[in-house]
Formats: sequence, structure tokens, C-alpha cells
Amino acid sequence: MASVVFLRAVNVGTNRCQPALIAKQLAKFGVVNIGAVGTFVVRENVRESVLRAALARKLPFKCEIMICPAKAIVDLARRDPFAHQPSGPKITQFVNVLHKPLRKPLPLPLPLPLNLPSDNKWLLKVIAIRNRFVLGLYRREMKAITYLGKIEKLLGVPATNRNWNTIQKVVNILGQD
Repeated sequence: MASVVFLRAVNVGTNRCQPALIAKQLAKFGVVNIGAVGTFVVRENVRESVLRAALARKLPFKCEIMICPAKAIVDLARRDPFAHQPSGPKITQFVNVLHKPLRKPLPLPLPLPLNLPSDNKWLLKVIAIRNRFVLGLYRREMKAITYLGKIEKLLGVPATNRNWNTIQKVVNILGQD
């Protein structure tokens, strides 16, 4: 079964690497690089532990490695979660990929949609949580970035953020197989 890998905090600060080179080095797994922040489609059927170890050996730093079955990503996109949400050049649709599924019940109740800092003037809006995926929107303002980190703290699980466009690219590559 194919899988999708999301690396956390890659090419931010001192955590520098070359995802395209990593994909070439892991060609035996059918790895396809998506962009510069550590998103990979893995076309071959590789045990998660083997893939995680191979990726960790290629990275010059430690980071969270989130590995999801490709089917989970395709199913997420098939639901079209942003169909009835605002869009445009000043709004980014995003997915936070959690390191592991949330434990139930959540550490604290999380009303959805969750608007930060407030319902009237949101910079970040969480619209849904589906298994390991937190779906939301943020306004393209510098202050909005601080609220992305708050999602991780509220849920108590490490997460990495991807633009919805990246998820659509992943789905397109998976559709070619």
C-alpha cells in the first residue's frame, strides 16, 4: 500500500535538508518529493518502521515523521472539506497532520468551528478534525501563524501544517498510479 510522509519543521531555522535529494536516495521505495518542506508520496509497499528508519538516516537532524496510508489522504480529499468555506488570495486552506490519532476524549472540549482569536474577528478557523487531520483556514496575516502553534498545544499532539494545495498535489500523484 502506498503512503504519504510529512516531515515536521523541515527547512525552517536550522533544520535544513534537500527533500528532492532524499527522494532520489530513497528511489527504491518509489519516493516522490512534493515541494521543499518534506512531503513525500511513497509508491511502494514499505513497512512503516522501515520507511521511518530510512528517512531518519537521510536527515541531518531529528524531526517528527508523520506517515499516513495513501488511502487516508485520498479519502480526506474526496470529502471536499473546503467546499463551503471562504477562499481567495487572503485566505489559506490548510491541513494539520497529527503525529498520532487523538486520544478520546480530548484533553478539553473543542467546539468546532474553533475561531482564534475570536468568533467575530478570526485569523484562524478550525472547521473539522478527522482522525489525524485538522482542517482549517487562516488569514494571510503574520499574526495568524502564532495561532497554528496553538492547535498543537490544544490537542496535545505534535503536528505539521500543509496547504490544501499540497494535499491536492499528493492526490493527483496518487491518481497517476
